[in-house]
Amino acid sequence: MDKTIVTTDKAVVNKQDHIVSVHLKEVNKTLQVMVLEDTVFRVLMTTGDELTTPETWMIAPGLEDVPFEGRDRLDVSPFSLPDYSACQDGDELALETEKLKVVIRLSELKLTWFEKKHDNWVQVAADRDTVSYNHKGDLGDGVYHYMSRSSSDRYYGLGEKTGDLNRYGRRYRMKNFDPMGYDPQHTDPLYKHIPFYMVKNESTYGILYDNLSTSTFDMGNEMDNYHGYYRYYHAEGGDLDYYFISGTSLRDVLKQYGWLTGKTIMGPKWSLGYSGSTMTYTDADDAQDQLYQFIHDCQTYDIPCDSFQLSSGYTSIGDKRYVFNWNRDKFPDPKKLFQDFVDAGVRLCANIKPAMLIDHPLYEEGKEKELFIKQAKEDEPELIQFWDERGSYLDFTNPATIDWWKTKVKEQLLSYGISSTWNDNNEYEIWDNRARIHGFGQERSIREYRPVMTLLMMKASLEAQKEFTSSERPYLISRSGCPGMQRYAQTWTGDNRTSWETLKYNIRTGVGLSLSGIYNFGHDVGGFAGDAPEPELFVRWIQNGIFHPRFTIHSWNDDKTVNVPWMYKEYLSDVSGLMTFRARLIPYIYDLLHQASENNEPLVKPLFFNYEDDEEAYKESDEFLLGDDVLVVTATEKDMTQKSVYLPEGTSWIYYLTGKSYRGGSYVNVELPMDQPLFFMKEGSILPLAVLAHDGGFGAEEVDREFTINLTNGHTSFERRFYDDDGLTQKYQDGDYCYFQLKVEETPETVNLHYMVDGHYTPALQKLHFTFNNRNGRQVFINGQEAEEAGTIKRDLE
Repeated sequence: MDKTIVTTDKAVVNKQDHIVSVHLKEVNKTLQVMVLEDTVFRVLMTTGDELTTPETWMIAPGLEDVPFEGRDRLDVSPFSLPDYSACQDGDELALETEKLKVVIRLSELKLTWFEKKHDNWVQVAADRDTVSYNHKGDLGDGVYHYMSRSSSDRYYGLGEKTGDLNRYGRRYRMKNFDPMGYDPQHTDPLYKHIPFYMVKNESTYGILYDNLSTSTFDMGNEMDNYHGYYRYYHAEGGDLDYYFISGTSLRDVLKQYGWLTGKTIMGPKWSLGYSGSTMTYTDADDAQDQLYQFIHDCQTYDIPCDSFQLSSGYTSIGDKRYVFNWNRDKFPDPKKLFQDFVDAGVRLCANIKPAMLIDHPLYEEGKEKELFIKQAKEDEPELIQFWDERGSYLDFTNPATIDWWKTKVKEQLLSYGISSTWNDNNEYEIWDNRARIHGFGQERSIREYRPVMTLLMMKASLEAQKEFTSSERPYLISRSGCPGMQRYAQTWTGDNRTSWETLKYNIRTGVGLSLSGIYNFGHDVGGFAGDAPEPELFVRWIQNGIFHPRFTIHSWNDDKTVNVPWMYKEYLSDVSGLMTFRARLIPYIYDLLHQASENNEPLVKPLFFNYEDDEEAYKESDEFLLGDDVLVVTATEKDMTQKSVYLPEGTSWIYYLTGKSYRGGSYVNVELPMDQPLFFMKEGSILPLAVLAHDGGFGAEEVDREFTINLTNGHTSFERRFYDDDGLTQKYQDGDYCYFQLKVEETPETVNLHYMVDGHYTPALQKLHFTFNNRNGRQVFINGQEAEEAGTIKRDLE
């Protein structure tokens, strides 16, 4: 029961368990502050007491999934709901836990935030002192939230954005678009809607707005002399509903945000291998023959390949695309083709789209069953521009649509031997905000639900895969999405354009995704749109691409060429070697994917993420970390044969190419050959690599595991553990997994390595290989036994 704790001429304050609500009588606004965790408060502002959107699909605290209908927006059961105090002093009400405090100015509903530092409360954020909210509608339509800012602020996040990683000084629009061939430095918006950012100054905190209507984030682009420095958020609809996340570091804040929006799905190991793709093959009249030729060329040129993305040309009638249709002229025997791919060790991922053109063979069926989003005033499907024709989007808030979709995925794709779905063109570009959705029986307008459709499309595709093959892990890809998409899919940064500039700025766009909780991603290596990449650019892009969780070469080149590993025969040896190294790197990436799923840790991150006290690490950079121990270098300019690379302070780094060690906290010049992977390894680290059968190439499976141990050449000890399982089935959920545990103890004279394999899963490996960097003549002991060999040391798997 509510307990009234304060009543003034303007406001009434009630307290109920973890919620304190303030009702501002003059404007009929209700502010609720929910104390969810010691470091996480939620702020909800409504007109009266009514929610515009009663459900949430974004917020899934520590969960793998949420129901199709979403979660009750007011359900706080997953949170710890800590003790807190509520103290009123005149016009101010303070709520505080042991770590976070907010002070509410009751007469205006303005908030000021404080963190506990050294037993003192220090202000870290505040609403703008002048107009902060749109209480009376003076600012126009929609929701507004103005906050003060400092010129020393750094802003990170907001998902998939172009340009520099620090968002300070720019204005961004948050709406799912399909900007094929976008400018990598300036185009906005792109494909994803991620209303979350982190602030880094003397303190660190994050803000997540649980509102999926089209919005604007002005991060200091706008200035007004009468209001001081400020930033603002504006949403076209919905309520102001945000989570304030306090933390001791960016890592701390990001981990809490990752937990808040749900677990990263643990995909199969083959999803981390090279995935071939091009629209050209499936658009060809002899598409089936083209795909057979792709497998033949992979075998001929020693290109390791684990999957192939089947572009939408397989659904064509004429020059248009029709989801779930099979063009039998191009694919006379798809079942045999796909079985031959599986027999060759290559999985197929089929492109599917959530819209039907008006002349689709199934359009009338969909219309009769009311599967589409409807017009604002008529019970007719809403017509939208889709590809080169008009069409209608499927409504995934209708249970009948979900059932129909899952049936079609199973009948038209999975039963043919397709292993996964590629959920594409799912931005839901419906321009009429009044278009109506089913809303699971509560009809609503599309305005607040566009990205929800994308999430539910993913969920329906995922469930279809689970229902069809319950023993294997589902895997799917999605181009568009919002917070929560990591629970279902791997993604990429969309249809980029071939250029050196794209190679450079896609790195930052991807890292921005990582700093927004979307960890499993990659880029279209070589560029999707535009002319073919020149040979040097193509190889440099591959050198970069092999260090991303998703590694795909995909194209629709204007000059009708096709980006494939063997497109430049003079560089084939370089490309084959780089792609083989990617296959060797999968044990490391797979362990990082597990850390992302279990601990909300990003795989790809900027240097400052691990080195927040190193001011130099904050400079905009083409370098990034893969995990904690690998620093990736990329040649982002033509004819770049050397590069000055900043190595973060506090440790030393070993250049993989030369084995030379460099002290951190300085810039070093390194050579950038085109035939080798370019990266540093941190001293005091261990890098697990696959040892492949017959030296790699197509069809080369892992037979042994190598551990590259990067010694410190000092008197110290360090340890690492690496996760493994069968990489395919759901057995890991029942405890069928293991950890390789390694501990290294160094003295000036000796190196002692202790290792064990702990767990119920027995890896299908023959031997373990141990390679020591910085050994410097020291004697090595492995599990207490002296090792005589001077190079790589092998031991049977125990």
